[in-house]
Amino acid sequence: MYKYTICFIQRGDQILLLNRQKAPWMGSWNGVGGKIEPGEILIDSIQREITEETGIAPADYDIRDIGEMIWFVNEEYLGGMHLFFAKLPDDYDYPTPRAMDEGILDFKERHWVFDEENTGVVSYLSYIFQHVQDTTTRIKITTKYQGKTLLHISHQPL
Repeated sequence: MYKYTICFIQRGDQILLLNRQKAPWMGSWNGVGGKIEPGEILIDSIQREITEETGIAPADYDIRDIGEMIWFVNEEYLGGMHLFFAKLPDDYDYPTPRAMDEGILDFKERHWVFDEENTGVVSYLSYIFQHVQDTTTRIKITTKYQGKTLLHISHQPL
């Protein structure tokens, strides 16, 4: 099991993203998540993180485990994280933007998130949505970076 979790929360055609105030990915829009606590099971960990970072209760969304992602930086394996999608009802009332301890939360329209000119989102985000959005097959994504530049991303079924 990896040490970290991340979730991408959707409401209709929008994705709730966090503009992080600290490393890693400081200043970039990303999902919400964090470290798995000792003895914590995976689903409890991501639900706790969602509640801590957004205030959204587990009863308010459907969640699914979409797989895992590992990363290599300068050819060194640095670990991985468990990936989740959560779906809120289309009419779920959650005004944004809102400042939280981890950064600024905001619902972003999908077309903005995936625009090729958008350099403000984490480099792997569009890949995750392209390859797991409409499938129930869990995948393992492998990313390779040189410094902070994504050189390669691929996946395989789990």
